[in-house]
Amino acid sequence: MDLEERSHRFRFLIRDRDAKFTASFDAAFAGAGIDVLRTPPQCPQANAIAERWIGTVRRECTDRLLIVSERHLASVLSSYAGHFNAHRPHRSLDQRPPDSPAVAAPAPASTVRRTRILGGMINEYRNAA
Repeated sequence: MDLEERSHRFRFLIRDRDAKFTASFDAAFAGAGIDVLRTPPQCPQANAIAERWIGTVRRECTDRLLIVSERHLASVLSSYAGHFNAHRPHRSLDQRPPDSPAVAAPAPASTVRRTRILGGMINEYRNAA
């Protein structure tokens, strides 16, 4: 990934206060016009949404695959993000996905269609029209 190509899409970078993030790390993003924001000291829950996403994508997706290149990783994460936002149920949304389509009541004689995601590692099921 080239930072110059994608820097126009981001305005802020939120990071923790770990010592592995050096001044040159911050300078690289500042040079691209991205403001670097550090989480408050001793607040592990300050970036909880990002931490939850990373944990979920690792448990449900990347820990189960052998990623062979950056291009492969981008493809896998794109497929999983589509599944996560359009199909995967979320407890906080009453078991609906964030970008859920309009729900149609299934007909009594309708069949169920399966869509394989990531080579069958994840399966999505829908009522056939």
